[in-house]
Amino acid sequence: MPNLPMLPAKTEPTRPKQSRAALVSLESPVRRSLLGAAGGLATGIAWPGIASADSTAMLSALASGLRPVLPAGTLVDQSTRVSAHRLDQLVARNYPDFNVPAVLPAFDPARLGARYDVALHRLVAPFVIPETGESVTVSGLLALPVGAAGPLPVVSWQHGTVLTFDAVPSNMVKLADPAYVMSYPTDSSETLFNVQRFAGQGYAVIAADYVGKGPFRNGRSEAYAVKDVTVGTCLRILEAGFSTLRSMGIETGPLFLNGWSQGGLNSQWLTQALRRRKIAVAATSVSSPFNELTETMRFWSGAQTYPVPEGTASFPAAPNWLSLCMIVLLGSYELNYGLKGLMQHAVAPQFRDFAANFWRTYDMRFDPAQPFPSGSTLLVPRFFDTFTHETNSAFLRQMAHNSATYWHYDSPIRFHIGLADEGIHPTVARRALAAGGAQATEVTVAGGSHRVTFMASLYGEPRHLAGQTNALEWFNSLRRG
Repeated sequence: MPNLPMLPAKTEPTRPKQSRAALVSLESPVRRSLLGAAGGLATGIAWPGIASADSTAMLSALASGLRPVLPAGTLVDQSTRVSAHRLDQLVARNYPDFNVPAVLPAFDPARLGARYDVALHRLVAPFVIPETGESVTVSGLLALPVGAAGPLPVVSWQHGTVLTFDAVPSNMVKLADPAYVMSYPTDSSETLFNVQRFAGQGYAVIAADYVGKGPFRNGRSEAYAVKDVTVGTCLRILEAGFSTLRSMGIETGPLFLNGWSQGGLNSQWLTQALRRRKIAVAATSVSSPFNELTETMRFWSGAQTYPVPEGTASFPAAPNWLSLCMIVLLGSYELNYGLKGLMQHAVAPQFRDFAANFWRTYDMRFDPAQPFPSGSTLLVPRFFDTFTHETNSAFLRQMAHNSATYWHYDSPIRFHIGLADEGIHPTVARRALAAGGAQATEVTVAGGSHRVTFMASLYGEPRHLAGQTNALEWFNSLRRG
Protein backbone atom coordinates (compact mmCIF):
# COMPACT_ATOMS: atom_id res chain seq x y z
CA MET A 1 0.00 0.00 0.00
CA PRO A 2 1.19 3.61 -0.47
CA ASN A 3 4.00 4.54 1.92
CA LEU A 4 6.86 6.97 2.35
CA PRO A 5 10.29 5.92 1.05
CA MET A 6 13.16 5.26 3.42
CA LEU A 7 15.90 7.80 3.84
CA PRO A 8 19.42 6.90 2.70
CA ALA A 9 21.46 5.04 5.28
CA LYS A 10 25.02 4.01 5.88
CA THR A 11 25.28 0.25 5.51
CA GLU A 12 27.89 -2.40 6.14
CA PRO A 13 29.82 -4.02 3.32
CA THR A 14 28.39 -7.30 2.10
CA ARG A 15 29.40 -9.91 -0.42
CA PRO A 16 29.35 -8.99 -4.09
CA LYS A 17 26.66 -10.46 -6.31
CA GLN A 18 27.55 -13.93 -7.55
CA SER A 19 27.45 -15.13 -11.11
CA ARG A 20 25.72 -18.36 -12.07
CA ALA A 21 29.13 -20.02 -12.39
CA ALA A 22 29.97 -19.08 -8.83
CA LEU A 23 26.81 -20.76 -7.60
CA VAL A 24 28.44 -24.17 -7.93
CA SER A 25 29.92 -23.37 -4.53
CA LEU A 26 26.40 -23.36 -3.03
CA GLU A 27 26.57 -27.16 -2.98
CA SER A 28 30.03 -27.40 -1.44
CA PRO A 29 30.55 -29.03 1.98
CA VAL A 30 32.06 -25.80 3.28
CA ARG A 31 28.95 -23.80 2.37
CA ARG A 32 26.67 -26.50 3.73
CA SER A 33 28.43 -26.30 7.07
CA LEU A 34 28.21 -22.50 6.98
CA LEU A 35 24.50 -22.40 6.26
CA GLY A 36 23.77 -25.39 8.41
CA ALA A 37 20.17 -25.56 9.37
CA ALA A 38 18.13 -23.92 12.04
CA GLY A 39 17.78 -23.35 15.47
CA GLY A 40 18.04 -26.16 17.95
CA LEU A 41 14.38 -26.81 18.78
CA ALA A 42 13.10 -30.33 18.39
CA THR A 43 9.85 -30.91 16.52
CA GLY A 44 7.92 -33.08 18.92
CA ILE A 45 4.60 -32.63 17.13
CA ALA A 46 3.37 -34.79 14.27
CA TRP A 47 1.39 -32.74 11.74
CA PRO A 48 -0.84 -34.66 9.31
CA GLY A 49 0.53 -35.09 5.81
CA ILE A 50 3.88 -35.26 4.05
CA ALA A 51 6.53 -33.63 6.23
CA SER A 52 8.99 -31.25 4.60
CA ALA A 53 11.81 -33.46 5.94
CA ASP A 54 10.71 -36.11 3.40
CA SER A 55 12.18 -34.12 0.52
CA THR A 56 11.43 -36.59 -2.28
CA ALA A 57 7.75 -36.91 -1.41
CA MET A 58 7.53 -33.20 -0.67
CA LEU A 59 8.92 -32.18 -4.05
CA SER A 60 6.68 -34.65 -5.86
CA ALA A 61 3.59 -33.35 -4.08
CA LEU A 62 4.49 -29.71 -4.70
CA ALA A 63 5.01 -30.40 -8.41
CA SER A 64 1.67 -32.16 -8.84
CA GLY A 65 -0.30 -30.49 -11.65
CA LEU A 66 2.35 -27.84 -12.35
CA ARG A 67 3.96 -27.38 -15.75
CA PRO A 68 6.64 -27.74 -16.96
CA VAL A 69 8.61 -30.31 -14.96
CA LEU A 70 11.16 -28.44 -12.86
CA PRO A 71 14.81 -29.35 -13.40
CA ALA A 72 16.43 -30.84 -10.31
CA GLY A 73 19.06 -29.04 -8.29
CA THR A 74 19.83 -25.46 -7.37
CA LEU A 75 17.56 -22.93 -9.12
CA VAL A 76 19.40 -19.78 -8.12
CA ASP A 77 20.86 -17.06 -10.34
CA GLN A 78 22.00 -14.45 -7.78
CA SER A 79 23.10 -14.63 -4.15
CA THR A 80 24.46 -12.40 -1.43
CA ARG A 81 24.87 -12.30 2.32
CA VAL A 82 23.55 -9.62 4.67
CA SER A 83 24.69 -9.18 8.25
CA ALA A 84 22.25 -9.29 11.14
CA HIS A 85 23.30 -5.74 12.02
CA ARG A 86 22.50 -4.44 8.54
CA LEU A 87 19.10 -6.15 8.57
CA ASP A 88 18.34 -4.46 11.90
CA GLN A 89 19.41 -1.09 10.49
CA LEU A 90 17.11 -1.47 7.50
CA VAL A 91 14.19 -2.56 9.68
CA ALA A 92 14.75 0.40 12.00
CA ARG A 93 14.46 2.79 9.02
CA ASN A 94 11.32 1.13 7.57
CA TYR A 95 9.56 0.38 10.84
CA PRO A 96 8.15 3.88 11.60
CA ASP A 97 6.40 4.10 8.22
CA PHE A 98 4.50 0.89 8.94
CA ASN A 99 3.76 1.69 12.59
CA VAL A 100 1.14 4.35 11.80
CA PRO A 101 -0.51 5.22 14.11
CA ALA A 102 2.25 4.43 16.62
CA VAL A 103 0.53 1.52 18.37
CA LEU A 104 3.76 -0.46 18.81
CA PRO A 105 6.86 0.78 20.64
CA ALA A 106 9.87 1.83 18.59
CA PHE A 107 11.97 -0.96 17.09
CA ASP A 108 14.49 -2.16 19.67
CA PRO A 109 17.33 -4.21 18.14
CA ALA A 110 18.42 -5.36 21.60
CA ARG A 111 15.07 -7.11 22.01
CA LEU A 112 13.94 -7.73 18.43
CA GLY A 113 17.23 -7.89 16.52
CA ALA A 114 18.29 -10.68 14.18
CA ARG A 115 20.49 -13.41 15.67
CA TYR A 116 21.92 -14.62 12.35
CA ASP A 117 23.39 -13.15 9.23
CA VAL A 118 21.21 -14.17 6.28
CA ALA A 119 22.16 -15.61 2.88
CA LEU A 120 19.79 -14.33 0.17
CA HIS A 121 19.25 -16.29 -3.05
CA ARG A 122 17.06 -15.36 -6.02
CA LEU A 123 15.10 -18.37 -7.22
CA VAL A 124 14.20 -18.64 -10.92
CA ALA A 125 11.90 -21.27 -12.44
CA PRO A 126 9.72 -21.91 -15.52
CA PHE A 127 5.95 -21.94 -15.11
CA VAL A 128 2.82 -22.34 -17.25
CA ILE A 129 -0.10 -20.12 -16.20
CA PRO A 130 -3.15 -22.38 -15.69
CA GLU A 131 -5.74 -19.80 -16.74
CA THR A 132 -4.09 -18.80 -20.04
CA GLY A 133 -1.53 -21.50 -20.92
CA GLU A 134 1.27 -18.91 -21.19
CA SER A 135 4.83 -20.07 -20.53
CA VAL A 136 6.57 -17.60 -18.21
CA THR A 137 9.55 -17.37 -15.90
CA VAL A 138 8.78 -16.82 -12.22
CA SER A 139 11.14 -15.72 -9.49
CA GLY A 140 11.29 -15.57 -5.74
CA LEU A 141 13.52 -15.36 -2.70
CA LEU A 142 15.18 -18.00 -0.56
CA ALA A 143 16.60 -16.54 2.67
CA LEU A 144 18.74 -18.77 4.92
CA PRO A 145 20.22 -18.15 8.38
CA VAL A 146 24.00 -18.45 8.29
CA GLY A 147 25.47 -20.81 10.86
CA ALA A 148 22.23 -22.06 12.43
CA ALA A 149 22.16 -25.70 13.56
CA GLY A 150 19.58 -28.46 13.18
CA PRO A 151 16.83 -28.98 10.55
CA LEU A 152 15.62 -25.66 9.20
CA PRO A 153 11.96 -24.83 9.81
CA VAL A 154 10.55 -23.13 6.72
CA VAL A 155 8.28 -20.08 6.43
CA SER A 156 6.47 -19.54 3.14
CA TRP A 157 5.88 -15.77 3.00
CA GLN A 158 3.15 -14.31 0.76
CA HIS A 159 3.49 -10.54 0.33
CA GLY A 160 0.66 -8.02 0.19
CA THR A 161 -0.68 -5.65 -2.45
CA VAL A 162 2.07 -3.78 -4.28
CA LEU A 163 1.07 -0.94 -6.60
CA THR A 164 4.31 -1.17 -8.58
CA PHE A 165 5.79 -3.80 -10.88
CA ASP A 166 9.09 -4.22 -9.07
CA ALA A 167 8.65 -4.22 -5.28
CA VAL A 168 9.04 -7.98 -4.92
CA PRO A 169 10.80 -10.29 -2.45
CA SER A 170 13.66 -11.23 -4.77
CA ASN A 171 14.70 -7.56 -4.98
CA MET A 172 16.45 -8.13 -1.67
CA VAL A 173 19.44 -9.54 -3.59
CA LYS A 174 20.15 -5.92 -4.52
CA LEU A 175 21.67 -5.71 -1.05
CA ALA A 176 24.75 -7.24 -2.69
CA ASP A 177 25.62 -3.58 -3.24
CA PRO A 178 26.89 -2.40 0.16
CA ALA A 179 25.51 1.09 -0.53
CA TYR A 180 22.01 -0.10 -1.45
CA VAL A 181 19.23 0.99 0.90
CA MET A 182 15.86 -0.69 0.62
CA SER A 183 12.98 1.74 0.17
CA TYR A 184 9.27 1.59 -0.59
CA PRO A 185 7.87 1.38 -3.26
CA THR A 186 11.06 0.29 -5.02
CA ASP A 187 11.55 -2.69 -2.70
CA SER A 188 9.44 -5.05 -0.64
CA SER A 189 9.82 -3.64 2.86
CA GLU A 190 7.33 -6.17 4.19
CA THR A 191 9.61 -8.96 2.95
CA LEU A 192 12.52 -7.30 4.74
CA PHE A 193 10.54 -7.52 7.99
CA ASN A 194 9.83 -11.23 7.43
CA VAL A 195 13.44 -12.01 6.55
CA GLN A 196 14.78 -10.13 9.56
CA ARG A 197 12.17 -11.66 11.87
CA PHE A 198 12.24 -15.28 10.67
CA ALA A 199 15.47 -15.95 8.76
CA GLY A 200 17.28 -13.78 11.30
CA GLN A 201 15.99 -16.13 14.00
CA GLY A 202 16.86 -19.44 12.34
CA TYR A 203 14.10 -20.12 9.79
CA ALA A 204 14.39 -20.55 6.04
CA VAL A 205 12.09 -18.10 4.25
CA ILE A 206 10.73 -18.78 0.76
CA ALA A 207 8.74 -16.04 -0.97
CA ALA A 208 7.30 -15.83 -4.49
CA ASP A 209 7.36 -12.81 -6.77
CA TYR A 210 3.84 -12.97 -8.19
CA VAL A 211 3.26 -13.29 -11.95
CA GLY A 212 3.34 -9.88 -13.63
CA LYS A 213 5.85 -8.49 -11.15
CA GLY A 214 9.58 -8.67 -10.72
CA PRO A 215 12.65 -9.10 -12.93
CA PHE A 216 11.10 -11.59 -15.39
CA ARG A 217 7.78 -9.81 -15.88
CA ASN A 218 8.63 -9.10 -19.54
CA GLY A 219 5.82 -6.57 -19.92
CA ARG A 220 3.06 -8.87 -18.66
CA SER A 221 0.46 -7.44 -16.30
CA GLU A 222 -0.28 -9.12 -13.01
CA ALA A 223 -2.83 -11.61 -11.70
CA TYR A 224 -4.13 -9.87 -8.59
CA ALA A 225 -6.41 -12.20 -6.59
CA VAL A 226 -6.53 -14.66 -9.52
CA LYS A 227 -6.55 -17.98 -7.75
CA ASP A 228 -4.92 -20.71 -9.85
CA VAL A 229 -1.99 -18.69 -11.19
CA THR A 230 -1.32 -17.28 -7.72
CA VAL A 231 -1.39 -20.66 -6.02
CA GLY A 232 0.61 -22.23 -8.84
CA THR A 233 3.30 -19.54 -8.62
CA CYS A 234 3.61 -19.99 -4.86
CA LEU A 235 3.80 -23.79 -5.24
CA ARG A 236 6.40 -23.51 -8.01
CA ILE A 237 8.63 -21.21 -5.94
CA LEU A 238 8.20 -23.46 -2.90
CA GLU A 239 9.24 -26.38 -5.09
CA ALA A 240 12.26 -24.41 -6.35
CA GLY A 241 13.16 -23.46 -2.79
CA PHE A 242 12.95 -27.00 -1.45
CA SER A 243 14.83 -28.34 -4.47
CA THR A 244 17.61 -25.83 -3.83
CA LEU A 245 17.73 -26.68 -0.13
CA ARG A 246 18.00 -30.35 -1.00
CA SER A 247 20.83 -29.70 -3.47
CA MET A 248 22.65 -27.74 -0.74
CA GLY A 249 22.35 -30.70 1.61
CA ILE A 250 20.21 -28.72 4.07
CA GLU A 251 17.61 -30.64 6.05
CA THR A 252 14.24 -29.00 6.62
CA GLY A 253 11.80 -28.99 9.51
CA PRO A 254 8.13 -28.06 9.71
CA LEU A 255 6.49 -25.77 7.14
CA PHE A 256 4.75 -22.59 8.29
CA LEU A 257 2.87 -20.00 6.21
CA ASN A 258 2.61 -16.26 6.71
CA GLY A 259 0.79 -13.63 4.66
CA TRP A 260 -0.51 -10.09 4.87
CA SER A 261 -3.41 -8.41 3.06
CA GLN A 262 -3.47 -9.86 -0.48
CA GLY A 263 -0.87 -12.29 0.86
CA GLY A 264 -3.29 -13.29 3.61
CA LEU A 265 -5.76 -14.39 0.95
CA ASN A 266 -2.94 -16.09 -0.94
CA SER A 267 -1.79 -17.89 2.22
CA GLN A 268 -5.29 -19.26 2.79
CA TRP A 269 -5.46 -20.49 -0.82
CA LEU A 270 -1.97 -21.96 -0.47
CA THR A 271 -2.74 -23.72 2.81
CA GLN A 272 -5.77 -25.30 1.19
CA ALA A 273 -3.75 -26.36 -1.89
CA LEU A 274 -0.99 -27.88 0.27
CA ARG A 275 -3.47 -29.89 2.30
CA ARG A 276 -5.13 -31.17 -0.89
CA ARG A 277 -1.64 -32.42 -1.81
CA LYS A 278 -1.35 -34.08 1.65
CA ILE A 279 1.54 -31.77 2.56
CA ALA A 280 1.76 -31.03 6.27
CA VAL A 281 1.30 -27.40 7.32
CA ALA A 282 2.43 -26.78 10.88
CA ALA A 283 0.56 -23.47 11.18
CA THR A 284 -0.55 -20.44 9.18
CA SER A 285 -0.54 -16.80 10.22
CA VAL A 286 -2.54 -14.25 8.20
CA SER A 287 -2.99 -10.53 8.79
CA SER A 288 -5.83 -8.42 7.34
CA PRO A 289 -6.76 -11.12 4.80
CA PHE A 290 -9.19 -10.61 1.89
CA ASN A 291 -11.09 -13.85 2.61
CA GLU A 292 -14.27 -13.14 0.74
CA LEU A 293 -13.47 -11.22 -2.44
CA THR A 294 -17.03 -10.21 -3.32
CA GLU A 295 -17.71 -8.86 0.15
CA THR A 296 -14.32 -7.14 0.20
CA MET A 297 -15.08 -5.44 -3.12
CA ARG A 298 -18.49 -4.36 -1.81
CA PHE A 299 -16.81 -2.89 1.28
CA TRP A 300 -14.19 -1.07 -0.79
CA SER A 301 -16.88 0.40 -3.03
CA GLY A 302 -19.09 1.52 -0.15
CA ALA A 303 -21.90 -0.78 -1.27
CA GLN A 304 -21.61 -2.65 2.05
CA THR A 305 -21.17 -0.99 5.43
CA TYR A 306 -20.75 -2.45 8.89
CA PRO A 307 -21.18 -1.21 12.45
CA VAL A 308 -18.24 0.13 14.40
CA PRO A 309 -16.36 -2.87 15.87
CA GLU A 310 -17.35 -3.75 19.42
CA GLY A 311 -15.20 -2.02 22.01
CA THR A 312 -14.17 0.82 19.70
CA ALA A 313 -15.53 4.35 19.43
CA SER A 314 -15.04 4.82 15.69
CA PHE A 315 -13.78 3.22 12.49
CA PRO A 316 -11.68 4.93 9.79
CA ALA A 317 -13.15 6.08 6.49
CA ALA A 318 -12.21 4.16 3.37
CA PRO A 319 -8.97 5.57 1.88
CA ASN A 320 -8.79 6.58 -1.77
CA TRP A 321 -6.08 4.02 -2.56
CA LEU A 322 -8.74 1.30 -2.38
CA SER A 323 -9.97 2.40 -5.83
CA LEU A 324 -6.51 1.63 -7.23
CA CYS A 325 -6.73 -1.91 -5.83
CA MET A 326 -10.14 -2.24 -7.49
CA ILE A 327 -8.66 -1.18 -10.84
CA VAL A 328 -5.89 -3.77 -10.52
CA LEU A 329 -8.46 -6.44 -9.60
CA LEU A 330 -10.62 -5.61 -12.63
CA GLY A 331 -7.63 -5.55 -14.98
CA SER A 332 -6.32 -8.83 -13.60
CA TYR A 333 -9.63 -10.62 -14.10
CA GLU A 334 -10.06 -9.22 -17.60
CA LEU A 335 -6.57 -10.41 -18.58
CA ASN A 336 -6.39 -13.77 -16.85
CA TYR A 337 -10.00 -14.95 -17.19
CA GLY A 338 -10.55 -13.56 -20.68
CA LEU A 339 -13.32 -11.19 -19.53
CA LYS A 340 -12.94 -8.94 -22.55
CA GLY A 341 -14.08 -5.36 -21.97
CA LEU A 342 -14.47 -5.72 -18.19
CA MET A 343 -12.69 -2.46 -17.40
CA GLN A 344 -14.81 -0.66 -19.98
CA HIS A 345 -18.09 -2.09 -18.72
CA ALA A 346 -17.41 -1.98 -14.96
CA VAL A 347 -15.77 1.44 -14.56
CA ALA A 348 -17.86 4.61 -14.61
CA PRO A 349 -17.39 6.52 -17.91
CA GLN A 350 -15.63 9.52 -16.34
CA PHE A 351 -12.88 7.27 -14.91
CA ARG A 352 -12.31 4.80 -17.75
CA ASP A 353 -9.26 6.55 -19.16
CA PHE A 354 -7.82 6.96 -15.66
CA ALA A 355 -8.34 3.26 -14.90
CA ALA A 356 -6.90 2.09 -18.22
CA ASN A 357 -3.78 4.24 -17.77
CA PHE A 358 -3.18 3.15 -14.18
CA TRP A 359 -3.62 -0.53 -15.04
CA ARG A 360 -1.12 -0.17 -17.87
CA THR A 361 1.52 1.94 -16.10
CA TYR A 362 0.97 1.96 -12.30
CA ASP A 363 1.95 5.62 -12.61
CA MET A 364 1.21 7.27 -9.24
CA ARG A 365 1.80 10.82 -10.54
CA PHE A 366 -1.84 11.84 -10.70
CA ASP A 367 -3.00 15.15 -12.15
CA PRO A 368 -4.47 17.14 -9.22
CA ALA A 369 -6.65 19.06 -11.67
CA GLN A 370 -8.44 15.85 -12.66
CA PRO A 371 -10.99 14.02 -10.48
CA PHE A 372 -9.61 11.03 -8.58
CA PRO A 373 -11.97 8.07 -8.21
CA SER A 374 -12.88 6.82 -4.78
CA GLY A 375 -14.06 3.30 -4.16
CA SER A 376 -17.64 4.57 -4.13
CA THR A 377 -17.40 6.44 -7.44
CA LEU A 378 -15.18 4.14 -9.55
CA LEU A 379 -17.81 1.62 -10.69
CA VAL A 380 -20.93 2.08 -12.76
CA PRO A 381 -24.03 2.75 -10.65
CA ARG A 382 -25.64 -0.23 -8.87
CA PHE A 383 -22.82 -2.54 -9.95
CA PHE A 384 -23.58 -5.00 -7.14
CA ASP A 385 -27.36 -4.61 -7.07
CA THR A 386 -28.63 -5.21 -10.59
CA PHE A 387 -27.63 -6.48 -14.00
CA THR A 388 -25.22 -4.02 -15.63
CA HIS A 389 -23.49 -6.14 -18.29
CA GLU A 390 -22.84 -9.83 -18.99
CA THR A 391 -19.11 -9.32 -18.45
CA ASN A 392 -19.71 -7.70 -15.08
CA SER A 393 -21.93 -10.61 -14.06
CA ALA A 394 -19.22 -13.09 -15.07
CA PHE A 395 -16.71 -11.13 -13.00
CA LEU A 396 -18.91 -11.33 -9.90
CA ARG A 397 -19.40 -15.07 -10.36
CA GLN A 398 -15.66 -15.63 -10.74
CA MET A 399 -14.89 -13.63 -7.60
CA ALA A 400 -17.41 -15.70 -5.64
CA HIS A 401 -15.83 -18.89 -6.99
CA ASN A 402 -12.42 -17.73 -5.72
CA SER A 403 -13.55 -17.27 -2.11
CA ALA A 404 -11.12 -18.54 0.51
CA THR A 405 -13.62 -18.29 3.36
CA TYR A 406 -15.43 -21.61 3.48
CA TRP A 407 -12.72 -24.11 4.33
CA HIS A 408 -12.15 -26.42 7.31
CA TYR A 409 -8.59 -26.08 8.64
CA ASP A 410 -6.98 -29.18 10.13
CA SER A 411 -3.91 -27.29 11.37
CA PRO A 412 -3.71 -24.07 13.38
CA ILE A 413 -4.37 -20.78 11.59
CA ARG A 414 -4.43 -17.36 13.22
CA PHE A 415 -6.28 -14.40 11.75
CA HIS A 416 -4.78 -11.08 12.88
CA ILE A 417 -7.60 -8.54 12.70
CA GLY A 418 -7.10 -4.80 13.14
CA LEU A 419 -9.92 -2.99 14.89
CA ALA A 420 -9.05 0.17 12.93
CA ASP A 421 -8.07 -1.50 9.64
CA GLU A 422 -9.03 0.89 6.87
CA GLY A 423 -8.58 -1.81 4.20
CA ILE A 424 -10.54 -4.71 5.69
CA HIS A 425 -13.39 -4.43 8.18
CA PRO A 426 -13.19 -7.01 11.01
CA THR A 427 -16.61 -8.34 10.03
CA VAL A 428 -15.29 -9.38 6.61
CA ALA A 429 -12.16 -11.02 8.01
CA ARG A 430 -14.16 -12.94 10.61
CA ARG A 431 -16.22 -14.87 8.05
CA ALA A 432 -13.38 -17.41 7.75
CA LEU A 433 -13.26 -17.84 11.53
CA ALA A 434 -16.90 -18.85 11.66
CA ALA A 435 -16.43 -21.42 8.89
CA GLY A 436 -12.87 -22.60 9.60
CA GLY A 437 -13.38 -24.92 12.56
CA ALA A 438 -11.73 -25.06 15.97
CA GLN A 439 -8.19 -24.61 14.60
CA ALA A 440 -9.03 -21.14 13.24
CA THR A 441 -8.55 -18.47 15.89
CA GLU A 442 -8.64 -14.68 16.08
CA VAL A 443 -6.01 -12.25 17.31
CA THR A 444 -7.30 -8.69 17.49
CA VAL A 445 -5.08 -5.61 17.38
CA ALA A 446 -6.67 -2.66 19.19
CA GLY A 447 -6.13 0.50 17.16
CA GLY A 448 -4.53 -1.58 14.42
CA SER A 449 -4.52 0.02 10.99
CA HIS A 450 -3.86 -2.14 7.93
CA ARG A 451 -0.10 -1.82 8.35
CA VAL A 452 -0.02 -1.85 12.16
CA THR A 453 -1.95 -5.11 12.20
CA PHE A 454 0.73 -6.68 10.03
CA MET A 455 3.57 -5.25 12.11
CA ALA A 456 1.95 -6.36 15.35
CA SER A 457 1.73 -9.91 14.00
CA LEU A 458 5.53 -9.88 13.63
CA TYR A 459 6.79 -7.60 16.40
CA GLY A 460 3.88 -7.14 18.80
CA GLU A 461 3.76 -8.13 22.45
CA PRO A 462 0.78 -9.83 24.13
CA ARG A 463 -0.51 -6.41 25.22
CA HIS A 464 -0.91 -5.51 21.53
CA LEU A 465 -2.32 -8.90 20.50
CA ALA A 466 -5.18 -9.45 22.91
CA GLY A 467 -2.96 -11.56 25.16
CA GLN A 468 -1.51 -13.71 22.35
CA THR A 469 2.09 -14.01 21.17
CA ASN A 470 3.40 -12.78 17.83
CA ALA A 471 3.86 -15.12 14.87
CA LEU A 472 7.53 -15.88 15.54
CA GLU A 473 6.93 -16.77 19.17
CA TRP A 474 3.82 -18.77 18.22
CA PHE A 475 5.70 -20.77 15.56
CA ASN A 476 8.53 -21.39 18.05
CA SER A 477 6.07 -22.65 20.66
CA LEU A 478 4.58 -25.11 18.17
CA ARG A 479 8.03 -26.42 17.33
CA ARG A 480 8.75 -26.99 21.00
CA GLY A 481 5.46 -28.84 21.34
